[in-house]
Parts: sequence; structure tokens; C-alpha cells
Amino acid sequence: MFAPLRRLPAFTTLALVALHLPLAQAQKADTAPAKKELIARVLELQRPALETLGRNIAEQPAAQMMQQAAPILQQRVAADRREIVAREIEADVRKYIDEAVPLVRDLAIKVAPSTLGVALDERMDEAELRQLIAALEAPAFRKFQQVSGEGQRTFMPKLVAEARPLLEPKARAMDQAVAKRLGIAPPSAASGTVPATPPAASPKK
Repeated sequence: MFAPLRRLPAFTTLALVALHLPLAQAQKADTAPAKKELIARVLELQRPALETLGRNIAEQPAAQMMQQAAPILQQRVAADRREIVAREIEADVRKYIDEAVPLVRDLAIKVAPSTLGVALDERMDEAELRQLIAALEAPAFRKFQQVSGEGQRTFMPKLVAEARPLLEPKARAMDQAVAKRLGIAPPSAASGTVPATPPAASPKK
């Protein structure tokens, strides 16, 4: 019923580091200008990956909402209205994505110097930064990034399809356990959902 959200190219491990770093202090004032330039070059090379990371974060609520809306649409909306309502929901989701993605994408670039940049400054010397830049600029690595992005278009749907039967019973058990602790009726089997992208579903509110 719903068109799947577009899957995005894989990003590098270096970009993933930015997710796990605190909002650190600004780059050290005594950092040599040459090293600052190297760090800036690394961040620029990682810009597409960081933008992808921001896009993924922004799109996650939309993906979860679409996943949760699908069974409700089938259960509660009259058959002759489902297609219309589905299109309206897709328009709402697209509006959210069009507004949210640029905000988080730009934010990812903004916070990179004070997080990833600080980590590079503290943990890598100039020689190591030059080696890193050479690796990131290597034609083979650039080709690998392209291949990874193309491969993900087949990898993700297959992973989700095969993960679903493994995750759904566990997600349902989690839903029931949480409902019991909250003293509310457990959700029906039909209402238990697994997000479009692993990891497992969050508890129902």
C-alpha cells in the first residue's frame, strides 16, 4: 500500500563515530594550522557520509510511522477509502521529510567539527591524518562506497524480510510484558509491528 522510503547509501565507520561522541569543546587553540587544514579536509571528504547519516536520522520517525500506519489503515479505514487515505498519509510523510531532512543534514555538518573534528585532533597526528586522507581519496575506496550504496538496495530489503519473522515474536513478547507492567490490555498480534529498518520495534505507548 505504502511506497517504501528510499534506502540510502552506506556511510563509513568514520562517520558513525560522530554519533557516539559528546558535543566536545572546540578544537584546541594550539592546534597547528597545518593539522587544522588536514582535519578540515577529512571532514569535507566525509561530508556525503555525514549528510547521509543526518538523512537517516531524520527519516527514521517517518519509516516507523509508515510501518505502524499500514495495519491500522487495513483495519480501520473502509476499503473504498484506503487508497485515498494512503496517498494523503504519504503526502504528510513527504512533507515531513522535505522539511526535516535538510535541517538534520545541515546539523550533521555543523556539529562534525566539534565532535568528530575534536576526536581527530586529539587522537591522530598529522602523519596519520595524511594517511587517512590518502585512503579516503583512493579510487578503490570511492568505488567501494559506490558499490556499497548500490548493494544496500538489495541487502536491506532481504535483511528486513528475513529478520521480520525473527523479530516479531520477540517484539510481541516485549509489547505484552510492557503492557502488563503498565496495567493495560496487551496489543493484538496484528498491531505488533517491526520497524522497516532493524533494530527491533520500540514499545507501544
